[in-house]
Amino acid sequence: MKITFIYKDSARRGSTCLLATIMLVLTATCCKAQLNPYQAIYFQNRYLVNPAMAGLDKGLNINLAYQQQWTSFPGTPKQQSLTTEYQATDKVGLGLNINDEQSGIFRQTRIMGSYAYHLPLGDQDQKLNFGFSLGVNDSRLNYDAINGDLTDVKILQYNQQKPFVDGDLGLAYTSRGLFAEVVLPNLNTNIFNRGGRQNDIDRTVFLTAVSYNIALSGESSAFALEPLAAYRQIKGFTSILDLGLNFKMSDYHLDLQTIYHSNNSFGMGVVLDQPAYALNFHYNFNTGQISNYTNGAFELGIKLKLLNK
Repeated sequence: MKITFIYKDSARRGSTCLLATIMLVLTATCCKAQLNPYQAIYFQNRYLVNPAMAGLDKGLNINLAYQQQWTSFPGTPKQQSLTTEYQATDKVGLGLNINDEQSGIFRQTRIMGSYAYHLPLGDQDQKLNFGFSLGVNDSRLNYDAINGDLTDVKILQYNQQKPFVDGDLGLAYTSRGLFAEVVLPNLNTNIFNRGGRQNDIDRTVFLTAVSYNIALSGESSAFALEPLAAYRQIKGFTSILDLGLNFKMSDYHLDLQTIYHSNNSFGMGVVLDQPAYALNFHYNFNTGQISNYTNGAFELGIKLKLLNK
């Protein structure tokens, strides 16, 4: 989508060039932010991306997350999310997933309700988990962030597009040691190209991940390692391989995590996991050419564990 900026004199044409340069940089950082999702989807809050994870753990779990690029440019990409999941029965989980993403003049909000069914398979806590989400996806241009002609027909046409129904499908196998998942997110956007919204081209089309928990201290499980490998197919972009490692210190209620992304970025994080709550902080370093424009992105999260007794 092109937005035409109208100025009446040559002095303003210089400002237009400067603005175009800034927008190109913001577009690059925007893509980098969307291609590196919340680090929490790998270990801390898998329900963020997979509806099959809703209600897998007992009780009511509430997660708040905030992610933002660490850069001084105006309109830097940032995301905010709220997820709530509840184990209604031993086999049924319910969830609510709200995500708000802002990048420059663009803003997208998704509100999804989820249903999951957890089918027991054995006495080692093996389960086959099915889940789907259904809700509303809405994209808008922020008029206050536009430095140009607000009557431009392209701006008006974009904001005249109505919110549309969207959905996600998820499947996962879980046990005491093994975790494997397959996710088809953003079904309406990816399959039907709803509205032809070009800022959606770098959305995840397909995700699969597998991890295995390895106890390092015998039966006590005081220390454990959980290596993870994930593959993400991205619409309009090269597919991404993610390799992660979670070092668990259960006696200290502490996790140390690392994630490598094949699109030239690397993340590190620490999680304080208490019986009633959990806190996490992650930082993602950019190692490619984009590092000349941004210092990376940070992520903060808090989890409340309620009604789990």
